[in-house]
Amino acid sequence: MSNAMRFAARPIAGGGTPAAAWAGIACPVLDLTDCPELIVVAPHPDDETLGFGATSAALARRGVRVQVVSVTDGGAAYPGCSPRQRRCLQQRRRRELECAVETLGLPTPIHLDLPDGDVAGCRSELADRLADLLADSPDGTWCAVTWRGDGHPDHEAAGWAAAEAAARTGTVLLEYPLWMWHWAEPGDDAVPWSRMQQARHQAWAKDRKVRAIGCYASQLDSPDGDAVLPPFVVDRLLRVGEVVFR
Repeated sequence: MSNAMRFAARPIAGGGTPAAAWAGIACPVLDLTDCPELIVVAPHPDDETLGFGATSAALARRGVRVQVVSVTDGGAAYPGCSPRQRRCLQQRRRRELECAVETLGLPTPIHLDLPDGDVAGCRSELADRLADLLADSPDGTWCAVTWRGDGHPDHEAAGWAAAEAAARTGTVLLEYPLWMWHWAEPGDDAVPWSRMQQARHQAWAKDRKVRAIGCYASQLDSPDGDAVLPPFVVDRLLRVGEVVFR
C-alpha cells in the first residue's frame, strides 16, 4: 500500500498515531551552521511553519536569508466550499501566511499560485520555477520541502518537484515530514530513518513557531468543527520537533 493510501485510510479526525508513540525517536542533530541560505517550499500556507518554522526563525536571527515559497493558496482546504467561499479562503490564507512569516522574522513570501489539490498536475512547471529561484542562490543553499513520501498528494508532488530542482542546481535538499507522523508507526519500513536529522532550538524559537501557528485561524477552527489542524495534530508536531530527511 502506498503512503498516500495509508494516509487516506486514516482520517484526521481519527487521531492517527499518538504523539507519545514518537517520544523515543532519536537521530543526529541537524547542523544549522552549514546553511548559507534557506528556501522553504510550502505546498500550502502553514506547512512552512509547522514543518520548519523554528529553524527558519533561528537562521533568520543569525543573519541567514530565509525565503518562504508558497506553492498554492490553500483554497481547497475545505471541500464543498462554494466558489465565493473558496475565494474568501484563498485571500484569508494569504493574509495568514504573511502574518506567520512576519512572526517568524522572515521577509514577504513568494506566491506561485498553483492550484491547491493539483500540484501533481503542475509538477514540471513547479520544478522549473523552483530551479529558477534556486539558480540565483549561493552555493550550498538549503531547500526545505515536504517529504516526497508524506502521504498528502500535494506534499509529495511538491517534494518531487523540489528534488528535481535541487538536483539541477546543486542545492542541498531537506525534506520535512508532516502527515507521516499521523499515519506511520515507529520503525515503519516506509520511512527512511537512516536519513533523519533533527534541529534543536532554544525556547524563544519554539515560542515564535507556536505564535506563528496561531496566525492560521482558518485551519485551527472551522464552522462545522472539522478543522484541518485539530489540537492533537498541532500538539504532535510540536512534540516531535523539526525533523528532516537529508
